[in-house]
Amino acid sequence: MLRWAIIFFVVALISALFGFGGIEAGTVGIAKILFFIFIVLFAIAIVVKLVRRA
Repeated sequence: MLRWAIIFFVVALISALFGFGGIEAGTVGIAKILFFIFIVLFAIAIVVKLVRRA
């Protein structure tokens, strides 16, 4: 599960680069949405991992 959390985190960082870096005007909206979706998925994965461990 931690592996998925790391994957979600990396994808969120890549989305942030596209969304907040101003690379391409057409992808800004999509990248911002993906950034927040993957940040939420990352947080959920971390919580699930911590709950399973306890």
